[in-house]
Amino acid sequence: MSDEMKAELERLRAENESLKKAKPDRGTISMKVSEKGALSIYGMGRFPVTLYKEQWIKLLAVAEDIKTFIKENDGRLKTKE
Repeated sequence: MSDEMKAELERLRAENESLKKAKPDRGTISMKVSEKGALSIYGMGRFPVTLYKEQWIKLLAVAEDIKTFIKENDGRLKTKE
C-alpha cells in the first residue's frame, strides 16, 4: 500500500470517528430534512417520525388537544420503559 493510500485511509478513519462522536446520544431528539423534503424527528423510537411541513403544522395546532386526550386516557395508555 502506498504512503498516499495509507494517509488517505488514516484520514478517513479519523473522519469516521469524528462523525460517530457527533451523532446525538440515544434518546436525544434531533431533526433532519429528508431526501424528499419532509421533516424527520429522531430519538423517539427505533425509526424516525417523518411528516411533511403542512402535516407538522396541522399536528402542532392540536398539541393541547393531544395533551388533554393523554390526561383523560392516562389509565389506558401505556408508557414505554
